[in-house]
Amino acid sequence: MTNKHQTLTLEARCDEMIQYGYVALRQFPKHEKHVLGAEIRLTMLKIQRLIVTALKKFHKKTTLTDLDIEIAVLLRQVRLSKDLRYIDTKKYKSWVSFIVEMGRMTGGWMKKIHAPKAVAL
Repeated sequence: MTNKHQTLTLEARCDEMIQYGYVALRQFPKHEKHVLGAEIRLTMLKIQRLIVTALKKFHKKTTLTDLDIEIAVLLRQVRLSKDLRYIDTKKYKSWVSFIVEMGRMTGGWMKKIHAPKAVAL
């Protein structure tokens, strides 16, 4: 799998995750839609922005680290929404599967960036 194909897949998974997240956020109680719900929306959009930024930058190391951090934050926010019973377990598992897959893809991308280059003799 080439780097470009992998990142396009990451972009696609991010779009799917955001679409699923917006549907799940509709279940939030009215008093939380503008607090935790808004924070989750902002985090999802920041993840999308970081993916695009990483695609455009030549030096991706810090951007990918920021992306990994935001994915971890989103995972904790979604877990909190389940713990507070704003979403049910089924929606939680589906949403988390998107997030975990994006985390794995980001980790693979980071490993590829950090891998030492072979020296040709």
